[in-house]
Amino acid sequence: MPTTATATASAASKSRRRLSPLSLDAWKQFVRVAKPYWLGDQKKVAWTLLALLIALMLAETQFAVMLNNQSGEMTSALAGKDADRFWKSVRVCLGILAFAVPIYAFYYYMRDAFANKWRRWLTGRFLDGYLRDRKYYELGASGEIDNPDQRISEDINTFTGRSIHFLLIFLGSVMQLVAFSSVLWSISHLLVGVLAVYALLGTVVALYVFGAPLIQLNFWQLRREADFRFSLMRLRENAESIAFYRGQAQERALIDGKFGKVFTNFARLIKKQRALNLFQRAFNQLTLVLPGVILADAVLSGQMEVGRAVQAAGAFAAVLGAVALIVDNFESLSRFVAGIDRLQALSTVVLADPALNPAADVKHPQIQSQLGQHLALEALTLYTPQFERMLIKELTLTLKPGDGLLITGDSGCGKSSLLRAIAGLWRTGTGVVHHPPLEDIFFLPQQPYMQVGTLRSQIIYPSAVSSLSDERLLEILAEVHMAELADRVGGLDAVHDWAKLLSVGEQQRLAFGRVLVRQPRIVILDEATRALDSSNESSLYERLRSSGTTLISIAHRAAVLRHHSHVLRLLGGGAWELHAASSYQFDGSLSGAADKLSVMLSNPQNLS
Repeated sequence: MPTTATATASAASKSRRRLSPLSLDAWKQFVRVAKPYWLGDQKKVAWTLLALLIALMLAETQFAVMLNNQSGEMTSALAGKDADRFWKSVRVCLGILAFAVPIYAFYYYMRDAFANKWRRWLTGRFLDGYLRDRKYYELGASGEIDNPDQRISEDINTFTGRSIHFLLIFLGSVMQLVAFSSVLWSISHLLVGVLAVYALLGTVVALYVFGAPLIQLNFWQLRREADFRFSLMRLRENAESIAFYRGQAQERALIDGKFGKVFTNFARLIKKQRALNLFQRAFNQLTLVLPGVILADAVLSGQMEVGRAVQAAGAFAAVLGAVALIVDNFESLSRFVAGIDRLQALSTVVLADPALNPAADVKHPQIQSQLGQHLALEALTLYTPQFERMLIKELTLTLKPGDGLLITGDSGCGKSSLLRAIAGLWRTGTGVVHHPPLEDIFFLPQQPYMQVGTLRSQIIYPSAVSSLSDERLLEILAEVHMAELADRVGGLDAVHDWAKLLSVGEQQRLAFGRVLVRQPRIVILDEATRALDSSNESSLYERLRSSGTTLISIAHRAAVLRHHSHVLRLLGGGAWELHAASSYQFDGSLSGAADKLSVMLSNPQNLS
């Protein structure tokens, strides 16, 4: 995965340097992200809604032409002081508006509803890929794709909304161009020629002068805003630890640094935007003068009615708006293309079929996983994620039902990394991990995850539902020495912020309750009892051992040794030793001495 993610990031970096709103690369990225919706299982709904929107646009365009004609008719009637002609035109206008206004409102409602449906489908597609095979963990570990949460929550919303918007204004511009060009051509051929040259020059200037800088600045603005928001989230999530350290000054410095990048990039962005605004304003305002200048002689000489000139000016503005689509929407197009770039980079990782991209596996071999009757490691060699350092070399062992493996060793020798390899989270290395079905394996980390939800949902996590009765759930709480918890918090359906309400020790006991609900064949504990006292720790271990569960533990207390059958000691540099637990002795480390002292103090007779 690191190799693939790095290649993806490199490709994304290259694309940011060359993308522009009309570039072939931007179009290809758009098609890769959009095509599954338009050609997949939702294609009938998508094309039906698009056809409805086009029909509404055709009606709206026709009404716009009719209103423009009546505007000229009213002006000519006023200039000729023809009351009957004027009031007839007013009645026609009101009749047109009676149909045009509801169609206008319904069109925009359908446009937004369509974008919302597409967003729901595309978000589900990305979430499926993000959560499948624990890609969310790999992305977090590699760090190559920044802020995937923002890309899913915000960039998809922008992509679907802007895609529908730009598709419809493009189709609307084509309709508007066809409808009003005939009107303009019937009035003045010269005006059509001037319009074509004027729009072409404006588009070329917008693309080549403002294109690349705005794309790049908008991309980095999205990224730096996400980094700033994430730093504030970290402050909130780790508020207690920071408060104990009184680390607010350093946190403020970190947040100021993140916001400083937001501020600096945005300052550069608005400077570029200022220049674009000047150009757009001048480009659009000149259109108020050009038709009048070109048609002035014909009107002043009496060859053309004033209303006809007004009609020509309206048609000129409509056609110019159609052909100057890029100039008028360049700012939002730039942000849109930047968002496509970020979304495409994420889709390359989370939606890719691994079978179609074996390059990473060829360069770096991976640890293989195979289903088996027992948990067994076959010639397992484990490295750090980027292959900088070997942690374990050719480890082979087999755990039979009811066995207990205690993993020990100095800090940094690879204990937790080995658990990650067994769980399939780390694959950097060689060898094979044989394991029963994953639903028969349960992992208990040192810091349990507390879901936002009811007490019931905490106990049965990660399952969403359970067939166990409330009585049995309460019995499980009692078995992990938390019999009073349900009454204290308001029952099994009480909702709280459990990570804040419960101490770490209570959270670890509640996590043991999840094991009793799940009843797996194998339980992996990564210092999962570190916050518990010796009595609770011993009781919970005995409960697991009595059920015949196979245990794999990382622990530093000598007291847990008796709950295991084997000890794997990691020596560093890939070396390891395997001992029978009955003959193993912890060395005189600080944690071992502390355990011995604890035992002596609880048994005063031993002091003699």
